[in-house]
Order: sequence, then C-alpha cells, then structure tokens
Amino acid sequence: MPGTRVTAAVASVIAVIAASGLATSAADAVPNSGVDPSPSAITSLWAWGNPIDPAADARGLGQPEFQPAALAAFAQSHGLHSVYLSVPWAANQGAFATWLPEAVDALHAVGVSVSALGGDSAWAAQPGLAAQWVTDALATADFDAVQFDVEPWAGVPNPDLATIVPQYTAMLAAAAAVAHGTPIGADLPWWLAAQPVGGGTAFDAILPHLQSVAIVAFSDHATGADGIIALASPAADAAAASGIPFTIGVETDTPAVAGGAQYTFGDDGADALETQTALVRDGFAATDGYRGVTVEHLLSWRTLLGD
Repeated sequence: MPGTRVTAAVASVIAVIAASGLATSAADAVPNSGVDPSPSAITSLWAWGNPIDPAADARGLGQPEFQPAALAAFAQSHGLHSVYLSVPWAANQGAFATWLPEAVDALHAVGVSVSALGGDSAWAAQPGLAAQWVTDALATADFDAVQFDVEPWAGVPNPDLATIVPQYTAMLAAAAAVAHGTPIGADLPWWLAAQPVGGGTAFDAILPHLQSVAIVAFSDHATGADGIIALASPAADAAAASGIPFTIGVETDTPAVAGGAQYTFGDDGADALETQTALVRDGFAATDGYRGVTVEHLLSWRTLLGD
C-alpha cells in the first residue's frame, strides 16, 4: 500500500496532535464487553497477490500462499474475521475467473468474509474505471464487500484535497451505482482527518460514501504522540460519530518498503506486533464501530511469523 504518507503534512499534523493532548485521550478509554476478547487484536488483513502462473497470465505472480486452501488455513489459524483479497483489472477473464471464486468460497467455508480489494490513483479522476472494475469483480466471485485502495494523494507533498476529495467521492458514487447494494469500504490514511475541506475535514467528506473504513496509521508503536492510537484517534472518532465501522491498519513490510523503520513492525518481530496491537485494541475498544486491527499484508506478515 505505497504512498499512504505525505511527509510534510504528516509531520505538522503529528505536532498538532502532540500539542493538543490527543495522544492520550484514546489510550485512556476503558474496553467494553462488546469487543472480541480473543488473544490477538488482529481481525483482518490486506492480501495483495495471487497464485496464478505468470506464464499463463501476465497478471500472475505465482505465489502459493494465495492458493484457496492456504488462504483459508492461514485466516482460520489466526482467527481472522475478514480478508481484503486483491482483485486485478478484468477479474472475470483468464485464470483469475477460476481462482477468485475458489478463494472466496474457501474463506467463506471457514467463516471469513471477503472484500474485493483494488485501486489505482487514476480512478479518482476517472470514476468509470472504478465502476468497471467493481462490475467485473462482483460478476466473478461472491464477494461480501468492495474495498478501495485508491490514493490520488500518493507521492504528492501538498495534495490539492479541495479538488481530489470531490473526485474521490464521485468515484465512490459511481462504484456504488454498479455494486447494487454490496457494501463499499476504503483504505484512508489517518491524516485526512486533520486536513480541512469545505466545512469539515477530507475524512469527514468521504465518510458518507462508505459503509466501512480501514484507517491507515502506520507506526511501530501504539502510544505516544506519533503512535498508532494518537494518529488514528481523530479519524476513529469521526467514523464513530458517523456510525461507520472501522479498523486500524498497521504495516509489517520491510522498512525499505514502508519508508522507514518507524512505520512498520517488519523489523520488530511478531511479538512486538501482537503486543502493540493489543494496546491499540485497548485504546479503541470503547469507541463505537471499532472492528479490530488490519495487517498490511499477507506475505510480509507470514515472513514476520517465520512461515
């Protein structure tokens, strides 16, 4: 999930959070009985990849971890509730038209919901592309939801959110029109909740077009001014106020991929991931709509676990 940070904007927002005292507000929350007390706080993951032989399909990556049985076994053994499964363009063509329904059925068989995951930054300005992708994905497999990872702000030091956000919401509207009631979710970086757009924030403007949101708050620790809880709290509060279920996204890829060691558990180990995400669960357990922690991503998490 590249491009989720905008460096200059992020630094200034973290400073504001530290000064305002938001760093401790969520951490002091008392868990309620409505939150799953399972040993791990991790409830879902982003699964980027596929097992398709690249010799048979140019989109193939040949990753055996994505075979239906392997996916289902991993999800079940780690107590996952949902998987965001990457879906390519023209999913209803070639080998993907066979693999995707088999993978979704295998995950359903072990009680895991599955969202069609995909996106391209160009889709925000070309909503018809997003609509076509959704149409093909939902025609291919029995997905429970759609999860957009569209980042038109990626790699832009000072993105023009006044222009980007209306484009983004138009894209979501176009997708909803062809989804025919299938829930629409999105991956959104925490800092959108600190960027003014119109009479509110960029995050506020996008929320009404979603049925769920994964709040991307990449950090390798839960507490402190630059910790996961402080970063994600304004977005989580906004989601709760809007009645939108949310998860908190964390990273397990290498520091080189993540943009620095401070953004990932990739160099910290599986125990650190579990310990810190448990603190994240404690911090958000009393927040309406909290649905756990989402891990980025299947292959890097497996590497961290030594699988």
